[in-house]
Amino acid sequence: MANPATFTKSGTKAATPAKLDKAVFGVDIKHHKLLKDAYDAYLANGRENLATVKTRGLVRGGGKKPWRQKGTGRARFGSSRNPIWRGGGIVFGPTGQENYSKSLNKKAKRLAVCQALTLAAGDNKVIVIEDVKATKTSELAKLLAKVGADASTLVAVSEKTPELVRASRNIPGVKLVAANYLNIFDILNADKLVITKAGLEKINSWLASTAKATEPKGAAK
Repeated sequence: MANPATFTKSGTKAATPAKLDKAVFGVDIKHHKLLKDAYDAYLANGRENLATVKTRGLVRGGGKKPWRQKGTGRARFGSSRNPIWRGGGIVFGPTGQENYSKSLNKKAKRLAVCQALTLAAGDNKVIVIEDVKATKTSELAKLLAKVGADASTLVAVSEKTPELVRASRNIPGVKLVAANYLNIFDILNADKLVITKAGLEKINSWLASTAKATEPKGAAK
């Protein structure tokens, strides 16, 4: 595992490159099943269940019988809101009560994050910077451009400050996150992952013990 690109807080190359913990950024990935389960669970748990349809009992009208029961030669109908009629109710449609959430245990979630970080490190997406002290949007944009993070960028810091939040929120493609709140969706979708040294220490203390465990069976349900 190669050392990541390392920069000072001014955006210049650091003399000593940072080292990534193999227990977090170098885990063994035999297959991508856990990554897929964790990614799907993230999307499913953020899904808003807004789709609803009206059954025949909710559709307005249909109180009058369309025609008399017998003698017309036609099939008998009691309501024009029957599901097989145009303008009738919907059968087996979404009610808004469906549960689309998926669960992953804590060990599986953390191991999935380690696997995502391992893939990012292997693709040279990880950039370590001494610190980020920008208080203006222009300052942060220039700093990210200096370190080569000019695409979709995830910035992981030890602690989100109001100044950093304000500086980052108006830069297209940049997302600021606290290091111990990294998630698989943001990591896999970022072109660059910029981590401060303090943030890197926080990630290591958060994930190192979990990464040593073997991949759990039956991750998502």
